[in-house]
Amino acid sequence: MKRFTFIFVLTLSVQFSFANLLYDITDGKFRAKKIETPRSMNDGEHYSLKVNDKSIVKYNYKTGATVDTLFSIAQIKNCPLKSISGYEFSPNEMKILVYTNVKYRYRRTFTADYYLYDIKRKELEPLSENGAQEVPLFSPDSRYVAFARNNNLFMKKLDFKTEIAITKDGAAGKIINGTPDWVYEEEFEATRHFAWSPDSKLLAFIKFNESDIPEFSFQLYKNQAAGDDDINLYPSFQKFKYPKAGENNSKVSVCVYDDFNKTTKFMQLPDADQDFYVPRIRWTNSAEQLVIYKLNRNQNRLDMLMANPRSTLTKLILRQDDKYYVDYENIDLMQFTADNQFFYAVSEKDGFRHIYQYRMNGTVVKQITKGNWDVTDFYGYDEAKKVIYYQSAEISPMQRDIYAIDAKEKKTRLTNGNGTHSAGFNSKFTCFTDDASGINMPDVITLRSETGLQIRVLENNSVLKQEFSALQLPSKEFFSFTTSDNVKLNGWMLKPVNFDVNKKYPVLQVQYSGPNSQEVLDKWNIGWEYYLATKDYVVVCVDGRGTGARGSEFRKCTYQQIGIFEARDQVETAKYLAMQSYIDKDRIGIWGWSYGGTVTLGSMSTGEQIFKAGIAVAPVTDWRLYNTAYTERFMRRPQENFEGYKKTSVLGMADKLNGRLLIIHGSADDNVHTQNTLLYIDRLVEANKQFEMQIYTDKNHSLLGKQTRRHLYTRMSEFLFENL
Repeated sequence: MKRFTFIFVLTLSVQFSFANLLYDITDGKFRAKKIETPRSMNDGEHYSLKVNDKSIVKYNYKTGATVDTLFSIAQIKNCPLKSISGYEFSPNEMKILVYTNVKYRYRRTFTADYYLYDIKRKELEPLSENGAQEVPLFSPDSRYVAFARNNNLFMKKLDFKTEIAITKDGAAGKIINGTPDWVYEEEFEATRHFAWSPDSKLLAFIKFNESDIPEFSFQLYKNQAAGDDDINLYPSFQKFKYPKAGENNSKVSVCVYDDFNKTTKFMQLPDADQDFYVPRIRWTNSAEQLVIYKLNRNQNRLDMLMANPRSTLTKLILRQDDKYYVDYENIDLMQFTADNQFFYAVSEKDGFRHIYQYRMNGTVVKQITKGNWDVTDFYGYDEAKKVIYYQSAEISPMQRDIYAIDAKEKKTRLTNGNGTHSAGFNSKFTCFTDDASGINMPDVITLRSETGLQIRVLENNSVLKQEFSALQLPSKEFFSFTTSDNVKLNGWMLKPVNFDVNKKYPVLQVQYSGPNSQEVLDKWNIGWEYYLATKDYVVVCVDGRGTGARGSEFRKCTYQQIGIFEARDQVETAKYLAMQSYIDKDRIGIWGWSYGGTVTLGSMSTGEQIFKAGIAVAPVTDWRLYNTAYTERFMRRPQENFEGYKKTSVLGMADKLNGRLLIIHGSADDNVHTQNTLLYIDRLVEANKQFEMQIYTDKNHSLLGKQTRRHLYTRMSEFLFENL
């Protein structure tokens, strides 16, 4: 009797400790604390941080001691700011741009009210009196600030406190100067498309003409300006230019503005039809050399063009061709030497992502890194010591470490070879912050010397580690298996609390599966799988073909048929799990969000009765419905790959759906339009397939909001409890 009481009390205490676990997870209680990245000052000995959204403080790298308060709302008389959202130093570090009142347009672009602060005079003034601004940029000599507003570019001359318009032709839905259209923002991940020349005399910018792009719109049902009464009797429409696969893109031009002559010149680019992308422009260390990166429509050819801003003539310096596609992100991993004789860049020409040294004419000097592993970040080249710093997956695709390699090709690992490390170097490459985490270790952020020696710990997340450990939840375990296609796949598994090898458990497969993504990483990430583990579920995640850090062939083998191999690998995962003695083969489920939602639907529609239940959040149901830049990168245009689009469309697979389905979407998703889900459920109705559906009013692709996230994960959990 006493033993029974003890077990009963223990069970109650465990249940009580897990009672709020789901909300704790969705609310972010177990998210590791990330300090703001220390922003290196020019001298390399000091850094700055924003403190409490009200001040900017200068610190010593080695000691962590406070050196000075560079900006403080409390120290400014009649300060119009209550808080600041961010800041930027002028190159000479005598002025600071601070901003507030941020209003996002899409995922990344936003307008804000920017203010200029003179550190010496302690004077604060608006950058402009004529409306909110976007992405302001100091000139290298710190005398000018260029910024965007309402599709046009402007210049503030700080010496005279005057503002001039650089462009005047900007118009909504037609011309955009210096900031991206929807597809450039989302798929090329940049918010600023203008750059100052090194001598501060010229401003290069991209002009987007989106006049011929078809317009997309969706309804907004709530009246956000109505206070407590959010009923909108007549829903409004949000309209924007969104090019779907095969449709017209923006026509882009590269311009250079000369303020002395008050002229704007157009650089001469090849291809008169303008059916290409210019994802980036940047200057070398010479004011006579503007680099234009030109990507063809199919994105399998990247040209590095050198433009003369005076003559407007361009010359091809480097061309990267790929039988699949060229990763535009490689552009950002490029550095020009100070003498303008060489540059360092990343290429996949040998089948893996590696660093190469080039002459300025585009010829290869040498390959810096080598091996059957991928460089995953390039931090830069220290010209004083002639050392290159980078991140790679050399030890394992599931890990990341920081390395240094010198002029004699001596390679040094600067981190400990465990978990996932990312670095942030100071301006002189004399130290770096090492953000390290593991599957069972929340982020520990350490300041290290350039040789990897620990200087001091900036954040250890010890409280979080103790709180999470106290729950005594199981740990994720890595595993791998080989599919019937003879492909080795990596995964992690989370077993239930009080796991009993003699019992049979239901299993949920979680996955994203998108190109170059990775979910199976030795990295801290506490999701709802831990809650499901308290409900007697096994949770498994496997990265299938198409995912990252395993070379270009593994990453790009899904080309022109995305979703097919990915779904097949999830089915193979389910079959592998079904052979495990502790898995109930009749209770296997799958879920995913966005690309993962698409793969969920594809995996449940192979014609095999593999999955008993599945959840798809915001899925693409036919790639013709998604945007040009992303879709065509992996599929080409529908006009060129008709069979590929037909083969990968889950709309055409609706009659083959097996298992209970919950499909979820936000009604204001500007990325993966709700149209995808509505067309898919119409096919399910025609095929007499029952399903459950959840719509979140006026929510976008991320389904953000504390209560929304609580409701979402409760809804998904209850669906699993009832159907799996």
